Amino acid sequence: MEIKQLIETLYKEHILKKEEFLFLLEHRNEESRSMLASLARTQTDKIYGKSVFPRGLIEFTNYCKNNCYYCGIRGANQNAVRYRLSKDQILSACENGFHLGYRSFVLQGGEDPFFDDEHMCDIVSEIRHRYPECAITLSLGERSKESYEKLFKSGADRYLLRHETACPDLYKKLHPESMSLEHRKQCLWNLKEIGYVVGTGFMVGAPYQTLENLVDDLLFIEKLQPEMVGIGPFVPHHDTIFKDEPAGTVELTTYLISILRLMNPHFLLPATTALGTIDPRGREKGIEAGANVVMPNLSPVAVRKDYSLYDNKICTGEEAAECAGCLGRRMNSVGAFLDFCRGDYR
Repeated sequence: MEIKQLIETLYKEHILKKEEFLFLLEHRNEESRSMLASLARTQTDKIYGKSVFPRGLIEFTNYCKNNCYYCGIRGANQNAVRYRLSKDQILSACENGFHLGYRSFVLQGGEDPFFDDEHMCDIVSEIRHRYPECAITLSLGERSKESYEKLFKSGADRYLLRHETACPDLYKKLHPESMSLEHRKQCLWNLKEIGYVVGTGFMVGAPYQTLENLVDDLLFIEKLQPEMVGIGPFVPHHDTIFKDEPAGTVELTTYLISILRLMNPHFLLPATTALGTIDPRGREKGIEAGANVVMPNLSPVAVRKDYSLYDNKICTGEEAAECAGCLGRRMNSVGAFLDFCRGDYR
């Protein structure tokens, strides 16, 4: 096999066999990185131009009933400083974002039982009433199909649920027995069936992860056909069992972003905050590799540092306007611009 031929095949046919994907990852080099990124950026520009779509992120609760071994807000972490935003605080963050130009909001939180269907449907329907032209994305973890249906009817358009890894054995090493990969995948199928614009994704460089595991992720995404794929490097947190594990790399993460772009040129692909955390130019490198979404933080500054999934998270002390201004300049530096529209899948 030749890498150049594999990349050309992926560019034309949008899929490779398992062993071909593995070869592409195992034998990556500067030439293959450059070729992939160039083709990925070309494909992005054909469909989305130089637009990078900002999603206003509101991290409204860091309570979580789960105990994912890699996560700083897992339920068993007694050192976490917990908070919940009120409905008024969430609406205030949306109002601030709307005045700054945002037309896409993401409500993200741990799996907090306090925010049951009654609470969440009330919040979502009020946002929909106030901002009928805006997209509303939820990232609330695993819920019942009935719950997803209620939230959809209340006005939510999109749902983000990263599967984290498609490999059952690796999933068990990263999560307690109470959590099930099959259940998580079923949630994604349920979301698709209901009619959500669906986003999934995975960590890159997680403890115990192999390149073959990453190929399994690519093949699962090919099967699921979501509209958005969010991948980011694993970053350790000091209050987890993986605190001394090395972080994932920008190099492999951006390589996979380019592969995903060629798998489906229409994907919405974020350049994640985690990328910017491990490299000062991480998000710019993500855009150059084919990403076209960023998620500036609209949460109140007072709570940002407490939504601590991993260590050294960036932008925890900036006001929303500062965050957007800084990010806009960063995007301009790589020939792109923040496009404050809904940023729909095309």
